[in-house]
Amino acid sequence: MPAPLTLAAAQPPCTPRDVQANVAAHAGTVRAARSRMVLFPELSLSGYELDAENIEPADPRLAPLVDACAETDTVALAGAPVGSQIVMLRVDAGGVTIAYRKMNLGDAEARRFRPGEEPAVITVDGWRFGLAVCKDTGVPRHLADTAALGIDAYLAGVCDNDPAVVAERAHRAATGHGVWVAFASFAGPAGGGYDPAAGHSSIRTPDGLVVAQAGPEPGALARATLL
Repeated sequence: MPAPLTLAAAQPPCTPRDVQANVAAHAGTVRAARSRMVLFPELSLSGYELDAENIEPADPRLAPLVDACAETDTVALAGAPVGSQIVMLRVDAGGVTIAYRKMNLGDAEARRFRPGEEPAVITVDGWRFGLAVCKDTGVPRHLADTAALGIDAYLAGVCDNDPAVVAERAHRAATGHGVWVAFASFAGPAGGGYDPAAGHSSIRTPDGLVVAQAGPEPGALARATLL
């Protein structure tokens, strides 16, 4: 078994369309979280604005977040529009890479973006993390195909306005496949009419027990140690 790993599911304050402000909020969250990994919501770096500007992994505006991860030995998973896709970026001391491309798009999303083609897993300190973005979590096939890759945990960045929907999907993911589950949800104004977004980011054990949960307010986070 891999060594225990500390994970935080964060809901940073969001300034829609202001990448520099959101990067600063992410960097501050990473420093405050005291965690090996920090998970952020869907499109967390741009806000949920489907016509927001593109953010490439090499964008120099991301440098403060890379620096924060390097200083704290953190792996951050942040959301951004990259080209024609909604992605989850991996940010660590080595820089920024695309970790996952959202496969299941909402109707409005599909007018700008194209879906990713396959599930993804990243490995951190021996832990295998399956990745998801928002609507993916409501598609049983996505979870099943991701779990089939051999995962210890299922991590999702989401943007929703109904905490009950988010909670139900997280519980089903954990109990259906016996894996740790973390959902990071926007809270407060998130852009795109989500005001307020659901908040209540959470971390669940493989039997569905909630071991950490944030409140509805921006800036809160859920933090737990995976064993």
